[in-house]
Amino acid sequence: MSRIVGIDLGTTFSAVSVVRDGRPGILPKGSERIIPSIVGFTPEGELLVGTPARNQALLHPGNTIRSIKRKMGTDETVLCNGRPCSPTEISALILKEMKRIAEADLGEPVDRAVITVPAFFSDAARQATHEAGELAGFTVERIINEPTAAALAYGLDRVEDNQLVAVYDLGGGTFDVSIIELNQGVIEVRASHGDTHLGGDDFDALLTQWLVEQFMESHGAKADPSGDPRAMARLARVAESSKIALSVQPFVQAREEYFLERDGKPLHLDLEVSRAALEALILPLLERSLACFDQALADAKLKASDLDRILLVGGSTRIPLVWELLAQHTGLEPMAELNPDEAVALGAGVQAAIIGGEPIEAVLVDLTPHSVGIEVAEWRFGGMVPDCFERLIHRNTALPTTRAKTFSAIHPDQTEIQVKIYQGEEAIASENTLLGEFSFKGLKPEKPGTPPAVTVEFDMDLNGILQVSATDRGSRKVAQTTVHAAHTRLSPSDKALAARFLDGLWDPEEDDLAALTEAQEGDDPILAKARNYLAAHPEAAEALVPLLRDLEQAPEERVQERLDEILDALYDLEGTGMEGEPAPPEDDSATTGRSGSRDPCSSPATPGTGVDGAC
Repeated sequence: MSRIVGIDLGTTFSAVSVVRDGRPGILPKGSERIIPSIVGFTPEGELLVGTPARNQALLHPGNTIRSIKRKMGTDETVLCNGRPCSPTEISALILKEMKRIAEADLGEPVDRAVITVPAFFSDAARQATHEAGELAGFTVERIINEPTAAALAYGLDRVEDNQLVAVYDLGGGTFDVSIIELNQGVIEVRASHGDTHLGGDDFDALLTQWLVEQFMESHGAKADPSGDPRAMARLARVAESSKIALSVQPFVQAREEYFLERDGKPLHLDLEVSRAALEALILPLLERSLACFDQALADAKLKASDLDRILLVGGSTRIPLVWELLAQHTGLEPMAELNPDEAVALGAGVQAAIIGGEPIEAVLVDLTPHSVGIEVAEWRFGGMVPDCFERLIHRNTALPTTRAKTFSAIHPDQTEIQVKIYQGEEAIASENTLLGEFSFKGLKPEKPGTPPAVTVEFDMDLNGILQVSATDRGSRKVAQTTVHAAHTRLSPSDKALAARFLDGLWDPEEDDLAALTEAQEGDDPILAKARNYLAAHPEAAEALVPLLRDLEQAPEERVQERLDEILDALYDLEGTGMEGEPAPPEDDSATTGRSGSRDPCSSPATPGTGVDGAC
């Protein structure tokens, strides 16, 4: 079996580690132990990852991508060398660099990894991270929460201790706090909370804006650098270095010669920045972190006085105000025995070694940070109230876990339900994050005259990946699905394009069309017809390519609808449809002969008691 590495895929820095001789260690790249999580492209199109990308950002800020972790699990794209890229693909480039570093250091192929994520990451962001690892060439053995990984690194030498520890993890882009119990080699997470948009990047942004205001105050309103990308990139670099220096010194001088030019005259940046000024800017954000800290304690049913230690993780915990606020808030002096930048990666390496079968006396019990459940209708106040959220797995439940509950439909003659799965804490289902949905047809009542009853079961694995099944108690028929955040998943052709892009083989004029015309094993006849037609008639791309892309991204219950749209387009293009078939009738309500997919619902969607009873 190949060696498994641990990777901290951070917002600002990333690192890779392994356990050797019973101790976790960072695998360096030359003199660098942590690598900037930055991707860039030179004007010639050369890919840069890490420090080279960071260095070229001052000259080519538009070709440099940083803090992509904050976009994981979203539909946002960024422009990479002329190609729109998903956050998953950018993260894959960083992970691929981690793979190169590990292979160069170990002298052997590395294709298995444990990858860390913020404890408060959404299901979509976790799945996007898992997919990024696969694109980078890894078999992702485990997705592990960052504070939990840090606890593994800290707890390795304390297998005989019985302690309650708070891990305060303030990194470049995210904040997490976990309450963890260390007991005889068992590391059990009692509760987690956090904020996925709170970290050093926010501190930098506040200080950058403060420098803009101070600069304009010195040189006049016309000396506004905000519209100059290069000037703002330089200013952001100064803000970051000033923030770091202020962790050691009470004052720093922010200097940039020839910062701007106005009316033919050079303007220089030369401002004194005090630690007190920085602290005044970031204090409201740090107070948000304390609110998360208190919530995690409340979820664990503990008080600050119950804690034995507070462990600091993440580069932003070097800011003295963080130490002061935590000490005042809890009465405990925070500890940073390990390098805050490396603790998470070291813990990921420990988990990798455990999975790999190395004799490490540590057992990890992690939890889910968010509740998951389904949309239901409930009888309240003499009437039926729709859009209610019924939790099946509550947040801070230990993983892996399975939960099941039985619900009934509203009407005795109801034969179909729509199961909608949500993640969140709001009582109104639609105010949470929709993870997925599926239809369950052919329901039968257990007894004549009673509504059908369905048992819904949630099974969540160690990575937080959710499997949902529903069993009709009348017919014993089972429907199940692995819940994926559909908007973040890459289709097979997207993955093929991404793999070529990561390998530097992407051709912007050829690959996009080639991926959509490539025949796939098991293609639906309509899809096969469309691919063949497109391969033979590239001029049809404008009509067919958007429909093919829609099909690839469509949830299961919408696939038939998308195929029918493709069939209509083929009829329009060819004038005859599928070979030997007449053109379809113009009546939109007619069926295509394919499972009656165009038949309108016989009744409107009606919420059921416990399960949405849509037709």
